[in-house]
Amino acid sequence: MPAHALKRPTLLALCACVMVAQSMVAAINLLIPQLTSSALHPSHTEILWTVDAYVIAFAALLIPAGALGDRYGRKGALLTGLALFAAGAATSAFAPDPAVLIAGRGLSGAGAALITPATMSIMIHLSAPEHRARTMAAWTLSIGLGGAVGNLGGGLVGQYLTWRALFAAMIPLALLLGLAVAVTTPRTDRSEPSNLDPLGTLLLTAGLVAVLFGIIEGPAYGWSSARILGSFAAGGLLVALFTVHALRSPRPLFDPRVFASARLRAASLGTATGFFGLFALFFVNSQYLQEVKGFGAALTGIAIMPLPVGMALSQRLATRWAGHPRAVIGTGLALIGLGLLGVSASGAGTSYWAYACWLLVISAGTGLSMPALTLGVVSSLPPHQAGLGSGLGTTARETGAALGVAVTGTVLSAHTGLTHGMGPALRTVAVVVLAATALVITGYGSRTTTRTATAARKDREPALPRS
Repeated sequence: MPAHALKRPTLLALCACVMVAQSMVAAINLLIPQLTSSALHPSHTEILWTVDAYVIAFAALLIPAGALGDRYGRKGALLTGLALFAAGAATSAFAPDPAVLIAGRGLSGAGAALITPATMSIMIHLSAPEHRARTMAAWTLSIGLGGAVGNLGGGLVGQYLTWRALFAAMIPLALLLGLAVAVTTPRTDRSEPSNLDPLGTLLLTAGLVAVLFGIIEGPAYGWSSARILGSFAAGGLLVALFTVHALRSPRPLFDPRVFASARLRAASLGTATGFFGLFALFFVNSQYLQEVKGFGAALTGIAIMPLPVGMALSQRLATRWAGHPRAVIGTGLALIGLGLLGVSASGAGTSYWAYACWLLVISAGTGLSMPALTLGVVSSLPPHQAGLGSGLGTTARETGAALGVAVTGTVLSAHTGLTHGMGPALRTVAVVVLAATALVITGYGSRTTTRTATAARKDREPALPRS
């Protein structure tokens, strides 16, 4: 067990960091009407980039950010991430034009990419093995709470304040969190010193940016358009070049052979699947509640609160059954799929309470499956690469979320209006979730985890001084 056990103040500070970083993914969606009519006069494309810049920077930089924390200091990476997050929020809050607003969103996304893997890696290093399932439950609950808080905060700001207030509030909040981390969080052992593989980092980051651009912008430009097909082709080529480079490099950003582990592949797919379903729901939720049920922006933010409640309750069971990950993950992902099928039947005449019951089913599935999936990704790598493992897992999470929004938006666009398209869109997503669940359960049937010779060698090497 580490010299510094994971104390409650440390856990709360780290979970708060995750929650704030995740909240800014969702909050902006409820401010789109206000932004559209603001003095900035953004075009439709600029609105899309205001939403997407944060997600693209966040998801594309997670893997190098996790590796950076592992090699040069997790606490330092976390504090740097909070500083970047605050700087980006300040840039957005005082933006004189849409370009500066978008740049600020991207900068905050880069900060979130440093924050998220660093928090998980610190928690893993400070937790005794028997407490790691509980720790991962707290970390994943923070992500769920972040989505709910983002919806609530965005709704309240959208109805009662100016959009600039949301970004302005993030500045002192990030600084307070930085102070809390500095005071409560000890430094952890670094992994072996090496460069961050600049070429590998550039290839992988550029490849992920291209793929994410294609996924996010596919519904807007058309999946068969030259721009989107070219984006996917460029992304695939860059990721392939990264793989070739990493296999030849003596010190790569990470060894692609880690994916020889069936458990790692299954856990990554399961993580992407869960957030694929969850963000499909997020995409239609605010539209359904506001356009069909007639809720205001603030009430819409409150109406999604059954999600974190269900997650919090079900994670107690997830911790208790942590020794049976295959059953817990299979049950949880299946509940997400079944809950989406239930929501797909909602219409103008559906009562909110019936709708909320299906939200509870989806949230219970998320709370059951995500802690075990998160631990499955991290535990498939050696302990000194916990930050990289978190980066891999969170990249899968954000990619799944982007795909969920893209697929749902594409199906909706093929129908006239939300009332006609919501059912088919969510049923399509539900079928994909249930099919992917079967693949995840099969992958978890393997009791062995393959690890590279390099990883095994690194496990035997002594850790460096704390940082």
